[in-house]
Amino acid sequence: MEMQLGVIEARYADMIWAHEPVTSSELVKMAAVEFNWKRTTAHNVLKRLIDKGLFKNENGLVTAVISREEFYSRQSRRYVENTFAGSLPAFIAAFTQNSRLTTKEAEAIRRMIDEAEEK
Repeated sequence: MEMQLGVIEARYADMIWAHEPVTSSELVKMAAVEFNWKRTTAHNVLKRLIDKGLFKNENGLVTAVISREEFYSRQSRRYVENTFAGSLPAFIAAFTQNSRLTTKEAEAIRRMIDEAEEK
């Protein structure tokens, strides 16, 4: 499943996640206001997002197949795999190279590590 989104697709997907379940006709109205799109554009971009496996449209009601959090989690994991050969320590080293973590951030990361660590 191809999960890359362009900037406009991502903004449209975020709008759908924020309002779902939402009717496709309501999406057309929101896209007209937010993006100045015509009905056909709203439907075409929605179809692309459905084809990518993010949403489904059943009888005009659009709902998420995967949550926004799950989508961005997959994107983050794929980025680490592709850019840092899957090495989370290499990613963190690059991320913190020119900036310091706050005490609060470091504590939160330690908690995440403790929860995720194999026992």
